Amino acid sequence: MRSCADGLSLDRRCKSALLALFLDYIVVGSDSGRIVILEYNPGKNSLDKVHQETFGKSGCRRIVPGQYFAIDPKGRAVMIGAVEKQKLAYIMNRDTQARLTISSPLEAHKSNTLTYHMVGVDVGFDNPMFACLEIDYEEADMDPTGDAAQRTQQTLTFYELDLGLNHVVRKYSEPLEEHANFLVSVPGGNDGPSGVLICSENYLTYKNLGDQHDIRCPIPRRRNDLDDPERGMIFICSATHRTKSMYFFLLQTEQGDIFKITLETDDDVVSEIKLKYFDTVPPATAMCVLKTGFLFVASEFGNHYLYQIAHLGDDDDEPEFSSAMPLEEGETFFFAPRTLKNLVLVDELPSFAPIITSQVADLANEDTPQLYVLCGRGPRSTLRVLRHGLEVSEMAVSELPGNPNAVWTVKKRIDDEFDAYIIVSFVNATLVLSIGETVEEVTDSGFLGTTPTLCCAALGDDALVQVYPDGIRHIRSDKRVNEWKAPGKKSITKCAVNQRQVVITLSGRELVYFEMDPTGELNEYTERSEMPAEIMCMALGTVPEGEQRSWFLAVGLADNTVRILSLDPNNCLSPCSMQALPSPAESLCLVEMGHTESSTAPANTDEDAPPQRSAGNKGTIYLNIGLSNGVLLRTVLDPVSGDLADTRTRYLGSRPVKLFRIKMQDAEAVLAMSSRTWLSYYHQNRFHLTPLSYETLEYASGFSSEQCSEGIVAISTNTLRILALEKLGAVFNQVAFPLEYTPRTFAIHPDTGRMLIAETDHNAYTDDTKTARKEQMADEMRCAAGDEERELAIEMANAFINEVLPEDVFSAPKAGLGLWASHIRCLDAMHGQTMYTVPLKQNEAIMSMALVKFSIAADGRYYLVVGIAKDLQLNPRISQGGCIDVYKVDPTCSSLEFMHRTECEEIPGALCGFQGRLLAGCGRMLRIYDLGKKKMLRKCENKHIPYQIVNIQAMGHRVYVSDVQESVFFIRYRRAENQLIIFADDTHPRWVTATTLLDYDTIAIADKFGNLSIQRLPHSVTDDVDEDPTGTKALWDRGLLSGASQKSENICSFHVGEIIMSLQKATLIPGGSEALIYSTLSGTVGAFVPFTSREDYDFFQHLEMHMRNENPPLCGRDHLSYRSSYYPVKNVLDGDLCEQYLSIDAAKQKSIANDMFRTPNQICKKLEDIRTRYAF
Repeated sequence: MRSCADGLSLDRRCKSALLALFLDYIVVGSDSGRIVILEYNPGKNSLDKVHQETFGKSGCRRIVPGQYFAIDPKGRAVMIGAVEKQKLAYIMNRDTQARLTISSPLEAHKSNTLTYHMVGVDVGFDNPMFACLEIDYEEADMDPTGDAAQRTQQTLTFYELDLGLNHVVRKYSEPLEEHANFLVSVPGGNDGPSGVLICSENYLTYKNLGDQHDIRCPIPRRRNDLDDPERGMIFICSATHRTKSMYFFLLQTEQGDIFKITLETDDDVVSEIKLKYFDTVPPATAMCVLKTGFLFVASEFGNHYLYQIAHLGDDDDEPEFSSAMPLEEGETFFFAPRTLKNLVLVDELPSFAPIITSQVADLANEDTPQLYVLCGRGPRSTLRVLRHGLEVSEMAVSELPGNPNAVWTVKKRIDDEFDAYIIVSFVNATLVLSIGETVEEVTDSGFLGTTPTLCCAALGDDALVQVYPDGIRHIRSDKRVNEWKAPGKKSITKCAVNQRQVVITLSGRELVYFEMDPTGELNEYTERSEMPAEIMCMALGTVPEGEQRSWFLAVGLADNTVRILSLDPNNCLSPCSMQALPSPAESLCLVEMGHTESSTAPANTDEDAPPQRSAGNKGTIYLNIGLSNGVLLRTVLDPVSGDLADTRTRYLGSRPVKLFRIKMQDAEAVLAMSSRTWLSYYHQNRFHLTPLSYETLEYASGFSSEQCSEGIVAISTNTLRILALEKLGAVFNQVAFPLEYTPRTFAIHPDTGRMLIAETDHNAYTDDTKTARKEQMADEMRCAAGDEERELAIEMANAFINEVLPEDVFSAPKAGLGLWASHIRCLDAMHGQTMYTVPLKQNEAIMSMALVKFSIAADGRYYLVVGIAKDLQLNPRISQGGCIDVYKVDPTCSSLEFMHRTECEEIPGALCGFQGRLLAGCGRMLRIYDLGKKKMLRKCENKHIPYQIVNIQAMGHRVYVSDVQESVFFIRYRRAENQLIIFADDTHPRWVTATTLLDYDTIAIADKFGNLSIQRLPHSVTDDVDEDPTGTKALWDRGLLSGASQKSENICSFHVGEIIMSLQKATLIPGGSEALIYSTLSGTVGAFVPFTSREDYDFFQHLEMHMRNENPPLCGRDHLSYRSSYYPVKNVLDGDLCEQYLSIDAAKQKSIANDMFRTPNQICKKLEDIRTRYAF
């Protein structure tokens, strides 16, 4: 997506239109070559397409509009522009039915013109006007010397859309003194003076048409800044806040400092710009001031933040700078940055962008692997440990006098908002705790405390029931107690209770059923039922609204069956249906889940419709069956016949599964406890079954109090815990550990699980250089002061040296191009503890790293080999060569011992261990090194890689070498001749960013254009080159397509659309199958999963085809052409598109299912199966 204008309130001129018709629309300019207008649908919580107009080809093209967008502040028109030449204006209106209409495009093209920014000018209800930053390159293009390019000035151009004549004119154009990067529209009409603020290097300028003269103000700089003094300062984003009485702008610099800008006017003519330092937040791509007094900051890299504006900064002692203050040309104002004063951080939205690299590993020995992600840039970089599961907030933990075996919560009255009691059952007693501001033990609740409790619940409107081994205790609201005693020597073994019904088991097999009558008494049903095997567990559903009873009882028996019994008074306890199980049921839970959005939806009588689409606001009744072998079954219970159908299976853990019904977001959910605790819930039109990232629990119940409206009370060993789950819908929860520089790569020490991370930043100082530069600036301050000011200067210099501004908040100083800072960090990823760091000298940049065991070293220790570039300049790429540093790693990974440095004429861009030696890609040369006493010893070399080696993989005798732009070369190492021979390569150029081996002949390759391809060597390819004694000549004589004589074949191609930074073949879940896990620069973590049968492939291929037609992309791209942007999509199906089947309309689901000769249920089950087989 290239540009987007939101909050477009259209057609305010239509005075007769109802106020309710003033809707906000989102206008999107993307690389689809189409302008799309979207409307938010609150009923579906989705965006609906209102208009889609085509104006150009798809793809990121220079002259196809979509990169820039501007809206008329009154919502009458939009302008969409390209990087070069083309601009189109569209007029917005409403038809007689008050529906939004869009005109044909009006052209405002100008050849040989580049656009830098575009904004709608607020002119009230005059003809809409748009301001553009442009540059005309025609003269510069014709001049081969380049002088004209130096002289070319940027211009500010105003375009007017004449609504009467229906065309666009270039009204005014003016050259600018400084190069500007963006514009800010100033409120006009009755609200302000109109015009634009031009943000350029070191200056902020106000311009307007007419008699208004330009107002210019320098951008303030930080006092005593370590930045390169020659470096210009620019604003990078802005937010405007306007009310009826006032307006102001918040503008942010590259360093993250926000300034509050106000304009002083005299008779609607601006006379002065005022700037005031407001606060410092991470650099953003966009900011938005909400009407409710919040500031949302969409960060350039890392998490996004929501701040509350606590103060407007008018009354503080911060100096205010003004354009009226006299300054010499080139001088500026200075300010001191500080911690937040006007803003208060309220919330943050996690973002992994940019992910530099990642790896799946189980370093914590948790059975389920963790994902270790290096992400961020500069001092805001982090190592994030991602675990599959919901984040749990621990509200309270208290020890109990013994080890309890069960816990419940009950309300005193059915209409109470919060729970009144927590009941904890022990082996020989029951403890009752009252819930208030504190949780305290009570003895007057009516519960029997001298016996263990099997179950307790609220009964009717205001009564409570306690089931214990010897009977049932019915506690009325006036504390009267009715007791039913178990007959003879029989005792109650199992029970199930809801608001109006109680079912108990006597001595294992005999069922006794009680139901509440209108007077509030519990009445026993006359006939008892004897089951054919011992009853292991039972479950009753909640009583549906407006009903007298729940109509079915689920019973799990020792003969590996679950039976559904009717509770209809006419045939009470008669069997309805039965399901065989692979092992005995441990617990059962009946829940109603999957509510539709609208309570007025028509009844759906189609039995084939998916379960989540039921009549009215009712969901579907699910029977959850927890088995003793750790498997959870979820099956649909027919509400009329009691039949069981559509069973889904999921392995949860090694212990028997216990199930508990709780409330989440005012809907029923199921807590399933095995060796891990899982939550099954329905969220955003989809079922989720997610583990909790928490220790093992034994028993749980829902919990509701003033402090925690939707929580869980649970027991674990001898503790009672109150927990809250907040981030429903999340796949991962994360722990972040801060880093100092941008991480480049990492290696995991196999014996200890500790991580060795290479961190390198361009345009940065090392700590030593920073300290020396501070000392130098402090000396200058002392020397510049006169005798009278000497003491004050010394004091200020000392304060400057001691001042430490955290760089993750205030950004690191920009040292200048060609300056690098690096270090190696050893991190204990379990505790986030940095064990030690090894700093490198200024201008040494770590480019590659590998952990290697050398055969020649008799100690069997690991060695850390680091490839370093010296004095590297990126553009043009110049360096003073490179070197390979070797460190010996302590067996506990608690220290690194520097061994030696080996100089290289080229930069070592890739390193890899190979048969007890080191493979190094130095520039375009592939070398084998062995460990020497004073430096690395070169053993073998291949000079036939075309440009630059960026990645090396090895398996057996083969080496797979990635070139920066020529894809992968397959190389065989012949030990006898000590030669590295290229025996196969790729037919297509690929700008490789990541590779991973899938098997001996197959490699997955990601490139910098967002493609993933899988290359495989055909069976006919041989890496044995015996026919030529020298091992080199014959292959090159017989070369094919200017390369090796043999070629790999392309198995799969797919355009992901984001730059993949890491690829790994890994298992994400215990007992799951291997998948290809990838992470991208944009912060995405995804997986490619292999099909195990042709039948599955055909099924999903048909589903994808139907989804392309029924649910095309929102912004107008053609799905097939997008996934084939660079190479035709081959043998890869888009799982994200297929999964959208779950969220489309029921009618569309039914239509697609019929075309595929399936039911919607079967399609949903297929989607769920393939996801749970490989991932979560």
